[in-house]
Amino acid sequence: MSRTLLRPLYAVALLTLVSGCTSNTWQTHAVPSNAEVADMLAGGQPVSQPWQLDEASYPQFTVPQNVRPCCAFGDMQKVKLGPVPVPFFRLNNVVGLSDIGPHKFASGIYHYTPSSSSVLDHGGSENNGILYTKQGGFIDLAHVRDTADDTIGLFFEILANLGKAHRIELPAELGPRYIEMKAFDVSALNDEQKWSVAAHLAARLAYFKAESHEIAQWHGYTSFSGWPETISAYSLEDLYSNMLGAKIVLNLIQQRKVLSEVEYNQNVSLWLNASLQELGIVDKAQAKEVLAAVDGKWWSSQASIPSKYMVLKRHYDLGDQQTPHLLTPELLGDQFAHLQPLARSSATVISLPAYAESLELDQVAKLVLEIEPRYAATFSHIPAQIWSDRIDHTEFPMIAQYAEQQDSKDLEALGVGND
Repeated sequence: MSRTLLRPLYAVALLTLVSGCTSNTWQTHAVPSNAEVADMLAGGQPVSQPWQLDEASYPQFTVPQNVRPCCAFGDMQKVKLGPVPVPFFRLNNVVGLSDIGPHKFASGIYHYTPSSSSVLDHGGSENNGILYTKQGGFIDLAHVRDTADDTIGLFFEILANLGKAHRIELPAELGPRYIEMKAFDVSALNDEQKWSVAAHLAARLAYFKAESHEIAQWHGYTSFSGWPETISAYSLEDLYSNMLGAKIVLNLIQQRKVLSEVEYNQNVSLWLNASLQELGIVDKAQAKEVLAAVDGKWWSSQASIPSKYMVLKRHYDLGDQQTPHLLTPELLGDQFAHLQPLARSSATVISLPAYAESLELDQVAKLVLEIEPRYAATFSHIPAQIWSDRIDHTEFPMIAQYAEQQDSKDLEALGVGND
């Protein structure tokens, strides 16, 4: 769950950071067709027409360069800086629906949205954290928002280059990371179909970018030297949260609700809150009870951040269909028997289409991760022919399975299960 660093730990670590807020804004527009103008002048009745966008007005940006700080899985965790425990400090990162703030594209560490620009009943910061939903399990809001922003960040560049051989550079982690678009004939696609293909590619590749980050964290990538992020790798709620963000923005792109940054931010805010309600978000107090119920099973309150095995249960099932981890009756003892009704909910499985307009999307573009020599030792448990050249997103599930095997050995040596 912890994507990079943990928000409250910036103060604890006495790090002075420049906010990740961005001045990037965008606004594009639909161009009326000649037929629409002719009909209007002739007094015809207005009819709905496919939108014709001016390519010259496409926003000139790509994915944000930084990710939002977020949360390690658990509640009120202890923290260590090196070998030294931080006294009198516990990490409280659980939020409820009323706590969630308005979305801001590429907000970074902190951004304040005034009430006048918010479609919620309040302004303020995004106020990211973790929450629990009956059908979607735990959700990490920072992961949802980051992949949402990556989706729109990729969309217009993909649309402008659809059918061409093109490379989109992404922030490096274990090594160079980029999207490799292949040339193909688009002459059979109309403008609406090109829009749809680009939208599905953007959502899919933004999600696989999130998968690559899970891999990078497991293999030793850190945003700041001396602060390990292995605690965050394959955290059980991460990828479901990422895919939720991709799906929200895929829907908004298809509905043409992303033509300006203001419109985008407002619609992500509305659809995020509505999606959480549809998934059955519980209040903050009950979410904290669920975390307490899985203490010692999914995470350990006895361990301290950033110890990797503070998190005991991880999610290694990568791919374009994601199933959430839900509370089950077997996890509840007498102390939490009152949560039995919550533990009988059914999961909402979400997925991203592998095809759009009859095109197999993985044949059109792939996300590629290269491994720098300094990280090679962390891949020693994986046959070199799998990773030594480069890894693309179709191979990520295989990498994750090797990680699962290694983590199982480590947990067994510690005398802890990973069920």
